[in-house]
Amino acid sequence: MKLLVTVAGDPGELEMHRNGDHCRFRYARGDAPPVESEASVIGVGPGVYSVLWNGRSYEARVRDGVVELRGRRFNVQVIDPREMKPGAAAHAGGREELIATMPGKVVRLLVEEGAEVAAGQGIVVVEAMKMQNEMPAPRAGRVVLLQARAGETVVAGELLAAIE
Repeated sequence: MKLLVTVAGDPGELEMHRNGDHCRFRYARGDAPPVESEASVIGVGPGVYSVLWNGRSYEARVRDGVVELRGRRFNVQVIDPREMKPGAAAHAGGREELIATMPGKVVRLLVEEGAEVAAGQGIVVVEAMKMQNEMPAPRAGRVVLLQARAGETVVAGELLAAIE
């Protein structure tokens, strides 16, 4: 299973394979080398997990998007790309974000930053699996951020644009 994970505002991709309590994972973020490892994870109560990793035992508490581990707290957001709809939007204070639903290459920008757009109007064209997919505006508004760049590759869950 692949998940898009943001820890303390830092986005990454987590690939996880579970077999009972045994979990094999690979975590990659930005340009940092990926971390690959194995752990034993057992749920011991609502939102409480016992984790055995690299010969050490940890207790992890998860509640309302916060993970507490060894006395430290981390804001965590987890997105399963399989549950995302094309052009899925993340709502935050009146701003809606246009997110890439699969990895691909940005082949064309259809608007410029600052442009007024209608709901459903094409914003970015992403080529994935030899098909070009027009990513539409989730709602009417003004493009306040255009993160996508023509010719660059994107990963699933990557921010393409934001509309207010």
